[in-house]
Amino acid sequence: MVEQRGVDYPLVRARDLNFAYERDTPVLSGVDLDLCGGEMLFVLGANGSGKTTLLNLLSGSLTPGGGSVELGGEATASMTPRELARRMAVVPQSLDGVHGVPVRRFVMGGRYAHVPVWGSPGAHDEELVLRSLEQADGAQFAGRMMGQLSSGQRQRVLLARALAQEAPALLLDEPTTALDPEHQIGVLDLIHLQAQAGTAVLVVTHDLNLTSQYASRVVLLAEGGVAAEGTPEEVLRPEVLTPIYGACLWFGAFPDSGRPIVLPRGQ
Repeated sequence: MVEQRGVDYPLVRARDLNFAYERDTPVLSGVDLDLCGGEMLFVLGANGSGKTTLLNLLSGSLTPGGGSVELGGEATASMTPRELARRMAVVPQSLDGVHGVPVRRFVMGGRYAHVPVWGSPGAHDEELVLRSLEQADGAQFAGRMMGQLSSGQRQRVLLARALAQEAPALLLDEPTTALDPEHQIGVLDLIHLQAQAGTAVLVVTHDLNLTSQYASRVVLLAEGGVAAEGTPEEVLRPEVLTPIYGACLWFGAFPDSGRPIVLPRGQ
């Protein structure tokens, strides 16, 4: 059993994470990270900084070369895939090999860890699949095949599958990249509701302004480690971002909230 901790105790805890795809070329080195229930942690960084690699290490998709990941105080390395799926849901950027899968069956895949090994999904599982599709604004796709959906529509179905898992931790890899502005806000509003209900949420993204509006905490990766960590107001500052992204940024503030605005600036 995973030990139940208070909301302020990290549900996900990584210590001294190291990883390299090629020997002598580390992607991440000595990374520490805590993710608590009820927070929205956004992970930023330039291309190649290790954002997706970090998410894959936390989710168990990759095995660290050193260090550890704990979920609820238990090492994820000791968990079976079913145990891990009950506790952590992941929304990847994309998923291969599902073009011929009906959307409803694909979302039902999020329930596999809750259905007995030799059992079949029940009425509760069917209801949860439809509710998850509705929450992700994807109910109209329930009768289609995954291969019939646009990239943005598939992204909403991926989110629905993760919601159907009912896991206490939710990790998302660039969930708004393929979405128009209306659906970007819709997805992040929905994720924010999950966090308000106590879910520990981690979002990997390049979008500095959505980070500013939605993040409760920000981690900025650079040169294989954590370059900065704090609130959006603490991290989205010229003296923090300019060394990472260069002098191609303009900084301002949203007039209603005062939160930072960061825009690319041409020459």
